Amino acid sequence: MPEAAEKCGFTDTGNERYACTLRDGLTFAGGDPVTAEDVKFSIERALSLKADSGVAGLLSTVDTVETQGDREVIFHLKTADATFPFKLSTPVAGIVNPDDYEKDKLREGFEVSGSGPYTLKAETDGGNLTKAVFTKNPDYKGSLTVNNDKVEMVSYDDADAMGTALEKGDIDLMTRTMTPAQIKKLGAGSNGKIDLIEMAGLEIRYLGFNTSAPTVRDKAVRQAMAQLINRSELVSKVYGTQAEPLYSLVPATITGHSNSFFNKYGDPSVAKAKSLLAAADVSTPVKLTLHYTTDHYGAATKQEFEVLQQQLNDSGLFDVDIKGTPWDKFRPAELKGEYDVYGMGWFPDFPDADNFLAPFLDKDNFLKSPYTNGEINNKLIPESRREADRLSAAGSLTRIQDIVAEDVPLIPLWQGKQYVAARDDVTGTAYALNSSSTLQLWELGRGVSG
Repeated sequence: MPEAAEKCGFTDTGNERYACTLRDGLTFAGGDPVTAEDVKFSIERALSLKADSGVAGLLSTVDTVETQGDREVIFHLKTADATFPFKLSTPVAGIVNPDDYEKDKLREGFEVSGSGPYTLKAETDGGNLTKAVFTKNPDYKGSLTVNNDKVEMVSYDDADAMGTALEKGDIDLMTRTMTPAQIKKLGAGSNGKIDLIEMAGLEIRYLGFNTSAPTVRDKAVRQAMAQLINRSELVSKVYGTQAEPLYSLVPATITGHSNSFFNKYGDPSVAKAKSLLAAADVSTPVKLTLHYTTDHYGAATKQEFEVLQQQLNDSGLFDVDIKGTPWDKFRPAELKGEYDVYGMGWFPDFPDADNFLAPFLDKDNFLKSPYTNGEINNKLIPESRREADRLSAAGSLTRIQDIVAEDVPLIPLWQGKQYVAARDDVTGTAYALNSSSTLQLWELGRGVSG
């Protein structure tokens, strides 16, 4: 739905020209008018920045941005892209004030200037964000209804500390990095003043490979791992009812999903894995280290990798070690190709199959993976983006997923649900997270405690 714009839409039959009209009288929080030139500046800036997050890839189909007057913006695309409206709804397309953001480099620090429902004040300690204070923006002119005047977001060292703060009433709500034990405890109703809200989620976890590394360069090694991993056992031992086995990069609830890994490998089988390695003349046991991050996806990650290690080693075909590393060192090392096998998670930018495939497989992918497939990049991804009706893109999307199951540049593991735990006088919690796991703070309000 348009927010800064009063209307948007494709103006051609080929989904290559997308036009928007800004709302009249829109201003940044400081009072400066938001113009079409500001939109053009913001998009061109995002495209010019080569941030490690790889978010500029979301705008890869943009060719040029044209303005007509102060309120008309026209995006000319290189190729048809029916997913482009989704991409404009993500933070990479946020409209920034040229007075506060330089064109050719990232802004230092945590301050943000925009025209949305809140202004932001950041509190830091030693270069780390400790508290973010969101205050209702009196100049906001969008379509959202803001149900609070201020929201404070506080950082904690771990999930247990955050849970203790919620139980004591020091905070009103927590989400995202709760442990399975916390969710189970809260779900049992152990604290009558705290409500646990469960929602369908699109978070996925997967193993990634540096396909150029000698240990996993041979496709048969990666295929054998795909043949051995028991997702059902992994989920039941670590996450219980909070996750479901996943047999594709695309979650089961997304249009275009195909169970490609199950279709190819079926149930876990040591005999089939052994045959794959023997046919490729791979000596066993294959010695590998699985790398995971200790502090980015929650405390259960270590246990998850212990289960994976045991499954692979119990086959006799692998000799696997595991190693955990803090995120601030893990992510740069992964980007440099220092890990042969590594565990990652993905929260989508928008709820479409394209966003579970292109970021991992397209050129300049956010993993900096050396894997490339000409059919996927040159034919199937562009083909799928021509279809405004996403059901009509199913053929191309299924073919992509089948190629991934054959080449195994990644192994999908599980799809998670999402949870919010909140004091019972907080309202709007059922809408606090959208399908992309983005916090919608404006939905939260204060009601009456039960």
